[in-house]
Amino acid sequence: MTGLASQSDWKAEVWMQLATVVDPELDESIVDLGFVKGVELHEGDVVHIAFRLPTYWCAANFSFLMADDIRKAVGGLPWVRSVVVTLDEHMYGDQINAGLAKGLSFQETFGAEADGDLEELRRTFLVKAFQRRQMALLSHMTSVGYSTDRLVGLSLAELRALPLDESGKALVARYLERRDVVGRAHSGALAFVTSEGRALKAETYFGYLSGLRTVGLNAEFNSMICRGLLAGRDREVEAGRMKQAAGHGAATTCGTCGGGCGVRADASSAKNAHAGQVG
Repeated sequence: MTGLASQSDWKAEVWMQLATVVDPELDESIVDLGFVKGVELHEGDVVHIAFRLPTYWCAANFSFLMADDIRKAVGGLPWVRSVVVTLDEHMYGDQINAGLAKGLSFQETFGAEADGDLEELRRTFLVKAFQRRQMALLSHMTSVGYSTDRLVGLSLAELRALPLDESGKALVARYLERRDVVGRAHSGALAFVTSEGRALKAETYFGYLSGLRTVGLNAEFNSMICRGLLAGRDREVEAGRMKQAAGHGAATTCGTCGGGCGVRADASSAKNAHAGQVG
Protein backbone atom coordinates (compact mmCIF):
# COMPACT_ATOMS: atom_id res chain seq x y z
CA MET A 1 0.00 0.00 0.00
CA THR A 2 1.65 3.19 -1.17
CA GLY A 3 0.97 6.81 -0.32
CA LEU A 4 -0.75 6.08 3.00
CA ALA A 5 1.24 6.96 6.10
CA SER A 6 -0.81 5.14 8.72
CA GLN A 7 -3.72 2.83 9.40
CA SER A 8 -5.96 5.81 10.02
CA ASP A 9 -5.16 7.13 6.52
CA TRP A 10 -6.40 4.06 4.71
CA LYS A 11 -9.46 3.77 6.92
CA ALA A 12 -10.35 7.41 6.27
CA GLU A 13 -10.08 6.86 2.51
CA VAL A 14 -12.23 3.73 2.62
CA TRP A 15 -14.91 5.38 4.74
CA MET A 16 -14.96 8.38 2.39
CA GLN A 17 -15.65 6.03 -0.53
CA LEU A 18 -18.31 4.16 1.42
CA ALA A 19 -20.04 7.46 2.17
CA THR A 20 -20.61 7.91 -1.59
CA VAL A 21 -22.63 4.68 -1.77
CA VAL A 22 -26.32 5.26 -1.24
CA ASP A 23 -29.27 3.12 -0.39
CA PRO A 24 -30.86 3.27 -3.85
CA GLU A 25 -34.40 3.67 -2.56
CA LEU A 26 -33.77 6.10 0.30
CA ASP A 27 -31.06 8.10 -1.53
CA GLU A 28 -29.06 8.28 1.69
CA SER A 29 -25.50 7.21 2.38
CA ILE A 30 -25.14 3.67 3.70
CA VAL A 31 -22.69 5.12 6.24
CA ASP A 32 -25.25 7.60 7.54
CA LEU A 33 -27.85 4.84 7.65
CA GLY A 34 -25.54 2.64 9.72
CA PHE A 35 -25.41 -0.29 7.27
CA VAL A 36 -21.60 -0.69 7.33
CA LYS A 37 -20.59 -2.88 10.27
CA GLY A 38 -16.89 -3.49 9.71
CA VAL A 39 -13.88 -2.41 7.64
CA GLU A 40 -10.60 -4.33 7.71
CA LEU A 41 -7.38 -4.33 5.69
CA HIS A 42 -5.65 -7.61 4.77
CA GLU A 43 -2.27 -8.02 3.10
CA GLY A 44 -1.87 -4.27 2.76
CA ASP A 45 -4.20 -3.81 -0.21
CA VAL A 46 -7.22 -6.12 0.21
CA VAL A 47 -10.16 -4.39 1.89
CA HIS A 48 -12.81 -6.45 3.68
CA ILE A 49 -16.18 -4.76 4.29
CA ALA A 50 -19.10 -6.19 6.23
CA PHE A 51 -22.56 -4.67 6.00
CA ARG A 52 -26.02 -5.49 7.25
CA LEU A 53 -29.43 -4.42 5.98
CA PRO A 54 -32.53 -3.62 8.06
CA THR A 55 -34.12 -7.05 7.66
CA TYR A 56 -33.11 -10.62 6.97
CA TRP A 57 -35.62 -10.61 4.11
CA CYS A 58 -34.48 -7.56 2.11
CA ALA A 59 -34.84 -8.43 -1.57
CA ALA A 60 -31.88 -10.06 -3.26
CA ASN A 61 -31.63 -7.65 -6.20
CA PHE A 62 -31.87 -4.62 -3.92
CA SER A 63 -29.18 -6.11 -1.65
CA PHE A 64 -26.95 -7.05 -4.59
CA LEU A 65 -27.12 -3.47 -5.91
CA MET A 66 -25.67 -2.06 -2.70
CA ALA A 67 -23.06 -4.78 -2.31
CA ASP A 68 -21.85 -4.27 -5.88
CA ASP A 69 -21.79 -0.47 -5.45
CA ILE A 70 -19.67 -0.91 -2.30
CA ARG A 71 -17.21 -3.11 -4.19
CA LYS A 72 -16.91 -0.64 -7.06
CA ALA A 73 -16.59 2.45 -4.85
CA VAL A 74 -13.82 1.08 -2.64
CA GLY A 75 -12.18 -0.74 -5.54
CA GLY A 76 -11.73 2.65 -7.21
CA LEU A 77 -9.02 3.62 -4.73
CA PRO A 78 -5.65 3.40 -6.52
CA TRP A 79 -3.93 1.34 -3.82
CA VAL A 80 -6.70 -1.26 -3.46
CA ARG A 81 -6.00 -4.58 -5.16
CA SER A 82 -9.32 -6.19 -4.33
CA VAL A 83 -12.43 -5.72 -2.22
CA VAL A 84 -14.21 -8.47 -0.31
CA VAL A 85 -17.79 -7.49 0.50
CA THR A 86 -19.76 -9.57 2.98
CA LEU A 87 -23.50 -9.18 3.42
CA ASP A 88 -24.20 -10.43 6.95
CA GLU A 89 -27.34 -11.95 8.42
CA HIS A 90 -29.28 -12.18 5.17
CA MET A 91 -31.30 -15.00 3.64
CA TYR A 92 -29.40 -14.68 0.32
CA GLY A 93 -26.12 -13.57 1.88
CA ASP A 94 -24.09 -16.66 0.97
CA GLN A 95 -25.25 -16.58 -2.64
CA ILE A 96 -24.68 -12.84 -3.04
CA ASN A 97 -21.27 -12.97 -1.35
CA ALA A 98 -20.15 -15.86 -3.55
CA GLY A 99 -21.32 -14.10 -6.71
CA LEU A 100 -19.52 -10.88 -5.79
CA ALA A 101 -16.33 -12.77 -4.98
CA LYS A 102 -16.35 -14.21 -8.50
CA GLY A 103 -17.20 -10.86 -10.12
CA LEU A 104 -20.56 -12.15 -11.37
CA SER A 105 -23.60 -10.08 -12.27
CA PHE A 106 -26.91 -10.47 -10.48
CA GLN A 107 -28.27 -12.60 -13.31
CA GLU A 108 -25.15 -14.79 -13.32
CA THR A 109 -25.30 -15.15 -9.55
CA PHE A 110 -28.94 -16.27 -9.38
CA GLY A 111 -29.36 -17.81 -12.82
CA ALA A 112 -32.92 -18.77 -13.71
CA GLU A 113 -34.13 -17.51 -10.31
CA ALA A 114 -33.22 -13.89 -11.19
CA ASP A 115 -36.29 -11.89 -12.10
CA GLY A 116 -36.12 -8.56 -13.90
CA ASP A 117 -33.35 -6.30 -15.11
CA LEU A 118 -31.15 -4.93 -12.35
CA GLU A 119 -30.26 -1.86 -14.41
CA GLU A 120 -33.94 -1.04 -14.87
CA LEU A 121 -34.37 -1.22 -11.10
CA ARG A 122 -31.33 1.02 -10.64
CA ARG A 123 -32.76 3.57 -13.07
CA THR A 124 -36.12 3.55 -11.28
CA PHE A 125 -34.38 4.45 -8.04
CA LEU A 126 -32.21 7.09 -9.73
CA VAL A 127 -35.30 8.80 -11.15
CA LYS A 128 -36.91 8.86 -7.70
CA ALA A 129 -33.70 10.31 -6.25
CA PHE A 130 -33.75 12.98 -8.98
CA GLN A 131 -37.34 13.86 -8.07
CA ARG A 132 -36.60 14.15 -4.34
CA ARG A 133 -33.52 16.30 -4.90
CA GLN A 134 -35.41 18.51 -7.35
CA MET A 135 -38.24 18.92 -4.86
CA ALA A 136 -35.82 20.00 -2.13
CA LEU A 137 -34.10 22.55 -4.37
CA LEU A 138 -37.28 23.97 -5.90
CA SER A 139 -38.90 24.29 -2.48
CA HIS A 140 -35.87 26.18 -1.19
CA MET A 141 -35.69 28.50 -4.18
CA THR A 142 -39.42 29.22 -4.01
CA SER A 143 -39.13 30.00 -0.30
CA VAL A 144 -36.35 32.55 -0.85
CA GLY A 145 -38.33 34.44 -3.47
CA TYR A 146 -37.63 33.04 -6.94
CA SER A 147 -40.71 33.31 -9.14
CA THR A 148 -42.17 30.36 -11.00
CA ASP A 149 -41.53 32.09 -14.34
CA ARG A 150 -37.87 32.47 -13.42
CA LEU A 151 -37.48 28.90 -12.24
CA VAL A 152 -39.11 27.17 -15.22
CA GLY A 153 -36.95 29.13 -17.68
CA LEU A 154 -33.65 28.80 -15.83
CA SER A 155 -30.75 27.12 -17.65
CA LEU A 156 -28.21 24.91 -15.95
CA ALA A 157 -25.50 27.53 -16.50
CA GLU A 158 -27.70 30.16 -14.85
CA LEU A 159 -28.53 27.83 -11.96
CA ARG A 160 -24.84 27.23 -11.26
CA ALA A 161 -24.18 31.00 -11.25
CA LEU A 162 -26.97 32.03 -8.86
CA PRO A 163 -25.85 33.81 -5.65
CA LEU A 164 -27.46 31.34 -3.25
CA ASP A 165 -26.73 30.88 0.45
CA GLU A 166 -24.72 27.87 1.64
CA SER A 167 -27.83 25.77 2.07
CA GLY A 168 -28.96 26.59 -1.45
CA LYS A 169 -25.54 25.85 -2.93
CA ALA A 170 -25.50 22.45 -1.23
CA LEU A 171 -28.94 21.65 -2.65
CA VAL A 172 -27.81 22.71 -6.14
CA ALA A 173 -24.71 20.50 -5.95
CA ARG A 174 -26.78 17.54 -4.77
CA TYR A 175 -29.40 18.09 -7.48
CA LEU A 176 -26.81 18.34 -10.26
CA GLU A 177 -25.46 14.92 -9.29
CA ARG A 178 -28.74 13.43 -10.57
CA ARG A 179 -29.78 15.92 -13.28
CA ASP A 180 -28.33 13.87 -16.15
CA VAL A 181 -30.53 10.92 -15.18
CA VAL A 182 -33.38 12.54 -17.12
CA GLY A 183 -31.50 14.17 -19.99
CA ARG A 184 -28.17 15.52 -21.14
CA ALA A 185 -27.07 18.19 -18.67
CA HIS A 186 -25.25 20.66 -20.94
CA SER A 187 -24.93 24.31 -19.88
CA GLY A 188 -27.75 25.55 -22.10
CA ALA A 189 -30.23 22.87 -21.05
CA LEU A 190 -33.14 23.74 -18.80
CA ALA A 191 -32.22 23.38 -15.16
CA PHE A 192 -35.59 21.94 -14.18
CA VAL A 193 -37.43 19.32 -16.20
CA THR A 194 -39.78 16.46 -15.41
CA SER A 195 -38.59 12.87 -15.03
CA GLU A 196 -39.52 12.43 -18.70
CA GLY A 197 -37.28 15.36 -19.65
CA ARG A 198 -40.13 17.77 -20.42
CA ALA A 199 -40.04 21.48 -19.55
CA LEU A 200 -41.96 22.66 -16.50
CA LYS A 201 -44.84 25.11 -16.96
CA ALA A 202 -45.44 28.10 -14.72
CA GLU A 203 -49.21 27.54 -14.64
CA THR A 204 -48.87 23.96 -13.32
CA TYR A 205 -45.73 24.53 -11.23
CA PHE A 206 -47.28 24.26 -7.75
CA GLY A 207 -49.25 21.14 -8.65
CA TYR A 208 -46.06 19.58 -9.98
CA LEU A 209 -44.20 20.52 -6.78
CA SER A 210 -46.98 19.00 -4.68
CA GLY A 211 -46.56 15.71 -6.54
CA LEU A 212 -42.82 15.75 -5.88
CA ARG A 213 -43.45 16.31 -2.18
CA THR A 214 -45.49 13.10 -2.06
CA VAL A 215 -42.49 11.20 -3.40
CA GLY A 216 -40.29 12.87 -0.78
CA LEU A 217 -42.64 12.11 2.10
CA ASN A 218 -42.78 8.43 1.11
CA ALA A 219 -38.99 8.29 1.14
CA GLU A 220 -38.78 10.01 4.53
CA PHE A 221 -41.30 7.58 5.98
CA ASN A 222 -39.40 4.59 4.59
CA SER A 223 -36.15 6.04 5.97
CA MET A 224 -37.59 6.22 9.48
CA ILE A 225 -38.86 2.64 9.24
CA CYS A 226 -35.52 1.52 7.86
CA ARG A 227 -33.50 3.10 10.67
CA GLY A 228 -35.84 1.67 13.29
CA LEU A 229 -35.68 -1.84 11.86
CA LEU A 230 -31.89 -1.75 11.65
CA ALA A 231 -31.54 -0.48 15.23
CA GLY A 232 -33.82 -3.26 16.44
CA ARG A 233 -31.95 -5.80 14.38
CA ASP A 234 -28.58 -4.71 15.72
CA ARG A 235 -29.88 -5.10 19.25
CA GLU A 236 -31.24 -8.54 18.43
CA VAL A 237 -27.99 -9.71 16.85
CA GLU A 238 -25.93 -8.39 19.76
CA ALA A 239 -28.24 -10.05 22.28
CA GLY A 240 -27.92 -13.32 20.37
CA ARG A 241 -24.13 -13.08 20.41
CA MET A 242 -24.10 -12.42 24.14
CA LYS A 243 -26.37 -15.38 24.70
CA GLN A 244 -24.14 -17.57 22.55
CA ALA A 245 -21.03 -16.39 24.39
CA ALA A 246 -22.70 -17.27 27.67
CA GLY A 247 -23.28 -20.80 26.37
CA HIS A 248 -27.03 -20.61 25.96
CA GLY A 249 -27.25 -21.43 22.28
CA ALA A 250 -26.63 -19.88 18.89
CA ALA A 251 -27.46 -16.37 17.84
CA THR A 252 -30.71 -15.99 15.98
CA THR A 253 -31.46 -14.00 12.89
CA CYS A 254 -34.25 -11.54 12.30
CA GLY A 255 -37.67 -12.86 11.38
CA THR A 256 -40.19 -11.40 9.00
CA CYS A 257 -40.71 -7.72 9.79
CA GLY A 258 -43.73 -7.20 7.58
CA GLY A 259 -41.96 -4.35 5.83
CA GLY A 260 -42.75 -5.66 2.36
CA CYS A 261 -39.18 -6.11 1.14
CA GLY A 262 -40.29 -7.62 -2.16
CA VAL A 263 -38.83 -11.14 -1.97
CA ARG A 264 -41.33 -13.78 -2.93
CA ALA A 265 -42.15 -16.26 -0.20
CA ASP A 266 -40.76 -19.06 -2.36
CA ALA A 267 -37.01 -18.60 -1.94
CA SER A 268 -36.37 -20.64 -5.08
CA SER A 269 -38.32 -18.24 -7.29
CA ALA A 270 -37.67 -14.72 -8.51
CA LYS A 271 -35.80 -12.35 -6.23
CA ASN A 272 -37.30 -9.05 -7.07
CA ALA A 273 -37.66 -5.74 -5.21
CA HIS A 274 -40.08 -3.03 -6.22
CA ALA A 275 -39.37 0.68 -6.03
CA GLY A 276 -41.20 2.28 -3.15
CA GLN A 277 -40.71 -0.58 -0.69
CA VAL A 278 -38.48 -0.58 2.35
CA GLY A 279 -35.18 -2.40 1.74
